[in-house]
Amino acid sequence: MASKTIVLITGSNRGIGLGLLERYLAKPSHIVIAAVRNPAHPTAQALQNLPKGPDTQLIVVKIDASIEKDAHDAVAELQQKHGIDHLDIVIANAGVAYIYPTVADVKIEDIKAHMEPNVYGTIALYQATRDLLKKSAREPIFFIMGSSAGLLKNHLPIPNAAYAPTKTVLNWYTRRIDAENDWLNCFTIDPGHVSTDLGDAAAVAVGIGEHAPTSVQESCDGMMNILDKATKKEYGGKLAVFTGGFHEW
Repeated sequence: MASKTIVLITGSNRGIGLGLLERYLAKPSHIVIAAVRNPAHPTAQALQNLPKGPDTQLIVVKIDASIEKDAHDAVAELQQKHGIDHLDIVIANAGVAYIYPTVADVKIEDIKAHMEPNVYGTIALYQATRDLLKKSAREPIFFIMGSSAGLLKNHLPIPNAAYAPTKTVLNWYTRRIDAENDWLNCFTIDPGHVSTDLGDAAAVAVGIGEHAPTSVQESCDGMMNILDKATKKEYGGKLAVFTGGFHEW
């Protein structure tokens, strides 16, 4: 197993997660772990039919980002059932974005409902996978899906009081995780405003049209260009942009 690159991607049965999954599956000599909320769902079942590169295999596990123990249970399953003894790349992609209120109008329960999967789920994933990442033979990556919605310096002037703060919090955790582990490359990428179910709903909610401006293909191709070359020295603790360069926090 040491000769194969092992990648785990959460939220990988649709949208950006699916796009990244397809690209890693197309590579040779990979073990790609698709973490999904419900492995019995038709979209999760369909993942087995995706094209695979030579000597590449797919494993599907259950991780519901809103359930803290799911990530730990999934890691135990990977070790005990599938013989996974390390991880090289973990992509914390799963999350929710379903309401775009002003601060005056946002309900506390909606803030909590976004924080739980987006922030708590990401931290649970990091804690669950950290030991396996440390066993990687390469410089391992813990990649947190970012968003320009969480920027403070170049704050976006749109109502987004439930989702956007979760990305701001994750920016802090990105920097701290990278700083606390000299062996781990932790960074985040702004994937753009991507035309997925969530991205299109956001476009309608903030009044910019029926579809988000960036395609899944454009976004994922750009992110893969970064993931394939990223080193801790250049990317660690930073917020990259899928088209190249970096954001200021």
